[in-house]
Amino acid sequence: MAKISTAACIGGGVIGGAWAARFVLAGIDTRIFDPHPEAQRLTSEVMANAERAYEMLTSAPLPVKGTLTFSGSLEEAVRGAEWIQESVPEKLDVKRNVLTQIDAAADPKALIGSSTSGLMPTDLQRDMKYPERMFVAHPYNPVYLLPLAELVGGTKTTRAALEDAKVKLATIGMTGLVINKEIEAFVGDRLLEAFWREALWLIKDGICDTETLDNVIRYSFGLRWAQMGLFETYRMAGGGAGMRDFLSKYGPSLSWPWTKLTDVVDLDADLVEKIAVQSDAQSGQRSVRELERIRDQNLVSIMQALKTGDEGRGWGAGKLLAEFEAHLWKTTPQPKPQASPSNKALRLLTLKVAPTWIDYNGHMTEYRYTQCFADATEALLQTIGVDADYVKAGHSYYTVESHVRLLAEAKLGDALYVEAQLLPSDGKKIHTFMWLYRTSDGTLLSTYEHLLLHVSSNENRSVPPLHGVMRKLKPLIEAHAALPVPDAAGRSVGQRK
Repeated sequence: MAKISTAACIGGGVIGGAWAARFVLAGIDTRIFDPHPEAQRLTSEVMANAERAYEMLTSAPLPVKGTLTFSGSLEEAVRGAEWIQESVPEKLDVKRNVLTQIDAAADPKALIGSSTSGLMPTDLQRDMKYPERMFVAHPYNPVYLLPLAELVGGTKTTRAALEDAKVKLATIGMTGLVINKEIEAFVGDRLLEAFWREALWLIKDGICDTETLDNVIRYSFGLRWAQMGLFETYRMAGGGAGMRDFLSKYGPSLSWPWTKLTDVVDLDADLVEKIAVQSDAQSGQRSVRELERIRDQNLVSIMQALKTGDEGRGWGAGKLLAEFEAHLWKTTPQPKPQASPSNKALRLLTLKVAPTWIDYNGHMTEYRYTQCFADATEALLQTIGVDADYVKAGHSYYTVESHVRLLAEAKLGDALYVEAQLLPSDGKKIHTFMWLYRTSDGTLLSTYEHLLLHVSSNENRSVPPLHGVMRKLKPLIEAHAALPVPDAAGRSVGQRK
């Protein structure tokens, strides 16, 4: 994939700061220009939330963070940048003026995206000298977690620029969906506007309050939409006959008086106050930053769950996360073990105890210990070349036996690391022993012994690994053969064999 080399963000507010976080955490040096006196503080708060979210999101090796630099001028920020993202206030004259300045100062081949929620790209690119590379890249908040950017070109935008943008977005874990025609508010915001209008009527007419309405969404179709969207969900409602049956059954209801979407609510002072009071009662006890952290934690949990859907192939946003992780494993340099008899145990993984890992006692829940070792095993396999392509070709290692000891408690925020030693193995069989430590004081929290067998999924049997894997694995087996066997190796439950 064609990675972005250097990025620039013009405007460092909620959206611009989150774009910067997405770039920086993907290893891209990024410059920001925003004349607001609090820009650096606000951006640093967004960056802190993004880093916290990424610690929960993936165990794949993230690249070394890119540098984040605040520039003194727009020209300085965009100089040499390959992708420039404009995120200034949603006013046509303001955005057009800024984009024209970017166009004049940037490399003529640099891609220029606008974070507008509804302004037409043709109007925005009117005064540009190189308008063919300018397009709308409309994201969803938080940009550093939600993977969609709607890509909308104007009349002067080339298709090649949109396709290039789509490819580059994939390298930072996003999907760029090219919209065929420009239209006010594009696709997502038009749907949201219709939904929002109906919601306002339901509140105005006293049908429900804001909390009830939010609960209806998050406890029902919101969960369905998160992984299948609208049309695929309705297709299932048609049963075996599919979408045609659904439309024949429910299509006539579109003419029923169920909605006020064609009747715009008067958002007068009374309705504004009514909504504000209800919203304060619903969420006013939490700060915006706290709500953002809760939102991020929930999104991470949903995407992690969706990553294992469809028999491990992933579904929806989880499938995109799985593909991004595969890209990270393949492209991010990993420390290579030195195969020498003096080698110590391999440090395979560093991680931090996330809020989603905590039980009612405030400690890391039991199965998360095993997850730490499973992620460390994944790191080991990646080191020897058992990556997504290897598995896709029909080969993998399966865990057939394991034994875990829980020795001490881990708490929220604890930094942890896993070390591993290979016990006598022949490649077809990998026998490992692992230790989980707390970084701050070196406390041993848990140990894990397990046996993996190399299998051919096509033949449905255990077979020797392919030459490329064995070439990397053999020196490691030989190096660890000189290490003493760990005291706890070979134990059964509660006692030595």
